[in-house]
Amino acid sequence: MPVGNNFQHSNYTRTDPGDRVGYREVEPAAPPDSIPWQDAMAGHGARLVETGVRAVVFMHGTYLGTDLFGIQRLDEAGGLKRGYSRGISGLDALLAMMRGEGIGMGTPSGAWTPPFPNDEPTLKSLDDKVGEAANFTSPTVSLFEKAVNREAAGALTCVRYLWSCEHHHLGRAKAAIQFIARLRGMVSDRSLGRDDRILIQAHGHAGQVLALASNLLAPATSSARKVIVEILKTSLDQTEGDQLIHRNLVAMEPLFGTADVLNGVSLDVVTFGTPIRYGWDPSALGRLLHIVNHRMMRQDGKRWLAKMEMPQVTMEMPIAWGGDYVQQLGVAGCDASPTSPKAREANKALWEILEPWDGFERWLECARRCVRCANDGTCLLVDYKDSTGSTNPLDHLYGHATYTRMDHLLFNTKQIVETLYATS
Repeated sequence: MPVGNNFQHSNYTRTDPGDRVGYREVEPAAPPDSIPWQDAMAGHGARLVETGVRAVVFMHGTYLGTDLFGIQRLDEAGGLKRGYSRGISGLDALLAMMRGEGIGMGTPSGAWTPPFPNDEPTLKSLDDKVGEAANFTSPTVSLFEKAVNREAAGALTCVRYLWSCEHHHLGRAKAAIQFIARLRGMVSDRSLGRDDRILIQAHGHAGQVLALASNLLAPATSSARKVIVEILKTSLDQTEGDQLIHRNLVAMEPLFGTADVLNGVSLDVVTFGTPIRYGWDPSALGRLLHIVNHRMMRQDGKRWLAKMEMPQVTMEMPIAWGGDYVQQLGVAGCDASPTSPKAREANKALWEILEPWDGFERWLECARRCVRCANDGTCLLVDYKDSTGSTNPLDHLYGHATYTRMDHLLFNTKQIVETLYATS
């Protein structure tokens, strides 16, 4: 998307990304926290510090209690209720998998419903329930921090951040305001300025929050930003429990359109398995990298595209044969729905600005485009070799769980450092 993106949606272009895409395979590596592993991580940490990175944020959500694929919106917009799937072989079975029917996805014991707080009890409970599956655990983040700081103790602050996981436009916009406010606190606490960088590693739908944040932080006048801020202020002012977000938004609003929101600090963003939806505004970011779990299975030579054929996809998806199906299917048109009438009204107003695609058939059209690479930044299509044959999606989350495994921490760090911070 262009500089000055003004909240435009991403394009679903099947064109070869050319030099913007690279292809990788996970290879055997030293076990986490072994001496060779520590040495390699320490070297990467030294490079991060050398290039000005002062903090690393691991941002993620959870599939527990959430509508991972946004099937609720698809059902409301048509789907099987209106018979749109008739005549498309395999679509009924695909929708059943996306709903998690019969496998207990998203229905853990206890009351787990978004919005989730970013607090220690929630993070600990999340670690206990799902481990490393689509979850940057506290042990993983602590191990990373210890390893990358070996050569320069305390040079890199490493934190974990759980976003609210409200999978709709209003929820993601609120989350973007919350996260920017959190970054402002980090900048202030560490006295960071124009020569400093913050590296954000965002898993899955957390990347959508950052895409919105990039448009909010863009250092230019934005007509859409003004409208979106007004919609948010009205909605937040009317919602009990959102008063802190409202105060943060009011405090930051005069700074939008300048570099003063984060005191000139550069934000470098890495996404893992983020579906193609909101457009990015590169002017608000330092460097941008997208990593996607992908296996090249097409027969037409277009290796940058996912394979999406029905009914074959319903046989491939349960064992994550083709890579990350959440990244592939969580595209425009799908979503959860807000619970209150006022929230649904605000969400609809945001939808009209942020996403031109709506309706079941439009979602299907976008999904069948098979797009893996975002319009902006560099994209690495990585075969994580996570298709083990297990038909239980809780083992792999349809290819979406692999990025956050501790076993891949060194591999991911190497790709980030070599792609974004290579020596000249």
